Amino acid sequence: MNHSESPSSPHIQYPRGFRARRGLNWGFLGLLYTSFYMCRYNFSIANKAISEEFGFSRAQMGSIITAALFAYACGLIINGLLTDRMGGKRAMLIGAAGTIVMNILFGAASFAGMLGLFIAIRGVDGYVQAFGAPGMVKINTAWFRHRERGRFSGIFGFMINLGRLGIFTLGPALLAGFTILGLIHIPPLHWRWLFWTPSLICAAVAVGMALTVKETPEQAGFPGVIGDEGGPSESSVATPVAHVIGAIVANPAVWITACAYACTGVVRQAVDQWFPRYMQDLYQVDLKSAQFQFLAFLIPFVASAGSLLAGYVSDTVFKGRRAPVAAVLYFLETAVILLAAQFHTANTAILFLVLISFTANSTHSILGMAAPMDIGGRRRAGFALGLIDSFQYFGGSLAGYFLGNLLDRSLGNYFYFMAPFGLIGGLLMLAIRGRITHGPKPAAASGAAA
Repeated sequence: MNHSESPSSPHIQYPRGFRARRGLNWGFLGLLYTSFYMCRYNFSIANKAISEEFGFSRAQMGSIITAALFAYACGLIINGLLTDRMGGKRAMLIGAAGTIVMNILFGAASFAGMLGLFIAIRGVDGYVQAFGAPGMVKINTAWFRHRERGRFSGIFGFMINLGRLGIFTLGPALLAGFTILGLIHIPPLHWRWLFWTPSLICAAVAVGMALTVKETPEQAGFPGVIGDEGGPSESSVATPVAHVIGAIVANPAVWITACAYACTGVVRQAVDQWFPRYMQDLYQVDLKSAQFQFLAFLIPFVASAGSLLAGYVSDTVFKGRRAPVAAVLYFLETAVILLAAQFHTANTAILFLVLISFTANSTHSILGMAAPMDIGGRRRAGFALGLIDSFQYFGGSLAGYFLGNLLDRSLGNYFYFMAPFGLIGGLLMLAIRGRITHGPKPAAASGAAA
């Protein structure tokens, strides 16, 4: 059976059982990465409690955020290469083990209360978590065709936001106390449990992933179903390092996409890392209140919707081209941010934070997931993802110490800090609109223009 993709046909014919097996694979990968996010965004919920307990300023709390994001960025480059050598499954399991240990240690560090210790532990955690995204993309590049990857990136965004929703719901409950089935009462817990509880969840999912996931369709008994746009289909996941670096670094689409993605990172992390603290400090919103829970639900919900919509539109309307969709989103984001800075009530803050999250996570999914798979193909997806995604977190690290310092001066700086990055991202995407092909072979039928 010829399983090649026809540009004129929206439906791809796969062998019987392939889609179900791919769904099982993707389900466990997605759940594991969801638990990674619970182990990452727990800090935003604990931010104010840690600050008050030890007397840390916003800038000092921001230094913990910057350490984690900068280490994550460096880790993506290194671990992307390692992932292309060792395979995605092993990489994800290393990342899971690392973040479990580091989150347990971060909670235990509450007994010491040393800023430097918090920074060091969170930095190591950032590095080991950087095995997760390259590992997942490496595996899924082998399981998804080019014209399916935008939608895959949307599903990826949904899994990320499921993790955020999980910790934004579980975290305040742990701090305030809750009752299970009306029978078991859990009293208010110390913020350290925001780090210990997600670790247990991550450990349970990692076991399921280890027992279930297959690296490639070939390993699951489906040889030759998904080819490599960059070359012949192959079951091997290992590629010489020099070949990987040369092929990716020489592609100008990588660098322009990466710089735009840095702009996404600044805005995305400014919202994700600081919105609970911003609402608490400026509007005295309690984390357990209905108002905050509504916001905590809406941010990941609209982020998921944006990820799915952007991926679908880039796959179908723009035939796999990511840049035109991203450009529109960046300019829309800039307008929303500037408008947000003009209003000063809790309800309008909720509205604009939700809209900003929609735009930022839409570009996050198509530039961070779909574009690296398009650029790298099966053999180079890990490093392509690592390099491009690292820029998101290099940019995002500015939303740590630097933004914290600005917020120490005035909370009114919050939205103005984000605005220039939306504009820059949009201009970068316009610069490569229709000119540069993300696919490794421009002449290939499955190639995609940026």
